[in-house]
Amino acid sequence: MFSNDHYVWLVWASAFLVPWIVLFALCPAQRRVMWWVSVFTMPFGLTEPLFVPEYWNPPSLFNLAQRTGFDIESLIFCFAIGGVAAVLYNALTGRNLQPIDPAVKRLPLHRHHYLSLLSPFVVFLALYFLPWNPIYPGIVSMFVGAGAAMLCRPDLKTKTWVGGLLFVVFYIALLQGLRWMSPGYIARVWRLDLLFGFHVMHMPVEELLFAAGFGMYWSSVYEHFTWRHYGAPLTAHGSNRSLVLP
Repeated sequence: MFSNDHYVWLVWASAFLVPWIVLFALCPAQRRVMWWVSVFTMPFGLTEPLFVPEYWNPPSLFNLAQRTGFDIESLIFCFAIGGVAAVLYNALTGRNLQPIDPAVKRLPLHRHHYLSLLSPFVVFLALYFLPWNPIYPGIVSMFVGAGAAMLCRPDLKTKTWVGGLLFVVFYIALLQGLRWMSPGYIARVWRLDLLFGFHVMHMPVEELLFAAGFGMYWSSVYEHFTWRHYGAPLTAHGSNRSLVLP
């Protein structure tokens, strides 16, 4: 257990790399997805000044978070959780990706494809300036993005829901590890006085809602962006029923 908070955020963020490495080693078919999504997700760590110190205020390497709002740990954290969230469902089911027939992309179902992809970012910007903690527009925007993805790609409904649940379980395990590693750290670092005050297993409910929203949206983000799906190749004739069924 750590008696000094200074390196807790670094160690906890790095702990997310352990399951990332395990999945990467054991699931070679998912390596491309993991790299793609992790590299895509990593820059979101640069949004940390939106949440420090309004949501939490963690001591960080070189005291960067306190001095600038940015920190190295957030980049590590985002890199790791992006890749893990994207492939947990894949690793559990052993299903592989297939390309979608170009004709399918022109079906009416996909006329709002790009709007669906952009929806979480639009929603976050629209809600951020309301008088509430910035974690809440972040949570809402991810749930909106997950819902929009399922409307646009009904074939990804199961992966979205199950992937979200798997990520919540995974995230709870890492949060419990944080509580064991540094007792009282959450109370010292999270701005609990500015949150709703509901706790589940001694953890702020906002963290669990974040995990659910993030897991749901990110579980199918690769398939949505790259027009991939699971099972036999989809075409615009005959075999595209899986595109509209859960």
